[in-house]
Amino acid sequence: MRLISHRGNLTGKYPLLENTPAYIREAVDAGYEVEIDVWGDTKGGVHLGHDGPDIPVDMDWLCDGPYVIHAKNDLAIEPLQYYSLHWFWHTTDDYTLTSHGLVWAYPDKRPAGINGIAVLPEINNTSIAGFQGICSDHIEDYARDFKR
Repeated sequence: MRLISHRGNLTGKYPLLENTPAYIREAVDAGYEVEIDVWGDTKGGVHLGHDGPDIPVDMDWLCDGPYVIHAKNDLAIEPLQYYSLHWFWHTTDDYTLTSHGLVWAYPDKRPAGINGIAVLPEINNTSIAGFQGICSDHIEDYARDFKR
């Protein structure tokens, strides 16, 4: 089971810390992949941020982590496609295919198939059985459940 931290969160939502390099690093150091939000700009740069481009990062930083990168705008797609990064783009689609072949479900949607990722299953208590992984703000709770 792949355990993916949503924006760096481990034990709940912390909007002021989400998508910041130090917070993301804490989740990586705890042993998780991390879904991060990335925006592109007109000069080919990339930035972390949920609602907009907040923190500039370079491609070396993006290549250095176990990230699942959510391209938040079309300008992010251009730089991401030239690297072997794990990324996807969607707005409100129920499902989208990631660059590594996972089926990323929109939050509150049941994952599709054995390669499905349940995103924020805690919203509607979505079953996580039989899928590739979960992406959650409470990933440590799920990790404890799997260690039992």
